[in-house]
Amino acid sequence: MKKERFGLIGYPIAHSLSPALFKAGYHGRFPYELIETADFEEAYSRFLHVYDGINVTAPFKEQAFAKADLVSEECRLIRATNLLVKTPDGVKAYNSDYLGVRKWLEETIGAGSGKDKSVLIAGCGGAGKAAAIAAASLGMKVVLMNRNTAKAEAMAESIAGMENAPAAEVQPLSSFRGYFRRCDIVIYNIPTSIPALYELTEDDFRGMPGRSVKHVLEANYKDPSFGSGLLLKAKEANPDFSYTEGKVWLLYQALTGYEIFTSEKPDFASMSVVL
Repeated sequence: MKKERFGLIGYPIAHSLSPALFKAGYHGRFPYELIETADFEEAYSRFLHVYDGINVTAPFKEQAFAKADLVSEECRLIRATNLLVKTPDGVKAYNSDYLGVRKWLEETIGAGSGKDKSVLIAGCGGAGKAAAIAAASLGMKVVLMNRNTAKAEAMAESIAGMENAPAAEVQPLSSFRGYFRRCDIVIYNIPTSIPALYELTEDDFRGMPGRSVKHVLEANYKDPSFGSGLLLKAKEANPDFSYTEGKVWLLYQALTGYEIFTSEKPDFASMSVVL
């Protein structure tokens, strides 16, 4: 019987933690390799000829989505994929960025508790789109901010097409502080720090009266914008404040995505040690 084989396409990816996470999750039972090339067509051809499933990272998520024969519902809305799997009916696209952040949201706010919560999505790139769709799927009120407002507006239109999702609100980045204060959850997907982060006051970290618990999830795990000084200020202002680093999102998207690959739950404890 042929041994299943998996990998990651993107460029550059030499720094990726995915091989170590996959090896830990299945204790080395399945091969997982980096397919590093700047040429998407070359990478995709290697997938078709050699691999059973691949993860997809920047800059290939939208190109990979366009290649898929079948797409999951979240991929249809996000119009990007980070996971392709061969099936008897063709190549199917999933988005485990969405699955990972949805899992984090359910654990953070409690399953079924989304309808009275609001979330600020700062940055509407690939990770931001996935986070926005995940929050909307839980019935949360989504506020979208992006340097390019057109991207945020396009995301709001996608959310408008979802069943039972409240209409999303689009606001300029200049309103970041005000919405940071009033939203229950902030998902920060901007790859660099914005000046408004360092203008946050104690009242901003405390939030609105009666809604003082504040959760922040950051996508960037290599060079996070929420440094130790900012987090200390947040905790001093609000003991209930919680911050989740991007490595946790990476872990959750790996946990949910790898199970799609193999139909087996990976070893979460072993994967956690890698991070």
